[in-house]
Amino acid sequence: MVTPLLKTPLSGITATVQVPGTSANLGPGFDSLGLAVSLYDTLSVTALAVPELEFELSGEGVAELPRDGRHLVVKTMDTAWARLGYSRVGLRITAANVLPHGRGLGSSASAIVAAVMAANALVAPEDQQDKAWILQLASELEGHPDNVAPAIYGAVAISWQEGPDYASARLTPAAMVIPVVAIPDVELKTERARGMLPATVPHADAAANSGRAALLMHALTAQPELLLAGTRDYLHQNYRAAAMPGSAGLVAQLRAEGFAAFISGAGPTVMTLANGPAQADSAVARITEIGAIARSEHKHGVSWRVLRLQVDLEGAKVEVHP
Repeated sequence: MVTPLLKTPLSGITATVQVPGTSANLGPGFDSLGLAVSLYDTLSVTALAVPELEFELSGEGVAELPRDGRHLVVKTMDTAWARLGYSRVGLRITAANVLPHGRGLGSSASAIVAAVMAANALVAPEDQQDKAWILQLASELEGHPDNVAPAIYGAVAISWQEGPDYASARLTPAAMVIPVVAIPDVELKTERARGMLPATVPHADAAANSGRAALLMHALTAQPELLLAGTRDYLHQNYRAAAMPGSAGLVAQLRAEGFAAFISGAGPTVMTLANGPAQADSAVARITEIGAIARSEHKHGVSWRVLRLQVDLEGAKVEVHP
């Protein structure tokens, strides 16, 4: 049996992909809900006709990440090209990382989505695939779709799995919904956070969580004044609190004061969904104040970088140029 000859990506062409950061779960939507926000990683990839790998990396992770075939972007592109019947010769990669790593803002999902979209853009037009294919492969590689779906489609994504197949539906949130993030100066690996979850939860908690997730969809799209109630979680945050006491404490304090705060993804970033500009400003001011008080009292040793963001409505964008 003769093995078919693999094609090579289009050499001399550059694909540049901009991918938004994402927040998964949004409180009760464990492994199913995600929101795209206005923080962006940018990846540029040029396929080379010679067997070289050039890698320029800036921003987050510059001191820790590899610049060779071990990098997540390179491994992901190789996988995507193999699915499409391609094999690379050489690569020139430039990555500008803005998303903090290990903070619950979708940095690994962003890298995977950017790599799959770049690889897809650098094959012959007749071999290029649609966003559903990108969602499928990116979800397989990430392990779940809650971050990759909003990174691809923007806005709010409701994602699910049927057997081996992943799917997602997009919702546009009300214009009054404004995300505010408090990013701590400490990391928390997703694997550790997942390891703290129990194998089962009480039926009453599951039922309560289902109701809050349904309410959250209404609050996000039609009635933002219900965001506080809609972001109440019963499935994961309490179990993970011991791994991020500063974040858990901030969420509890903000919610007690009427802010719709929750742990972003696996944490330890805290996100607040504000109802309008005035509440967003209040959330920024209050988090800054709480952080200053905690530092003065030497509580938890956490410093917060507070950002008022926007909901990204477009998702990942790719441009191809010579």
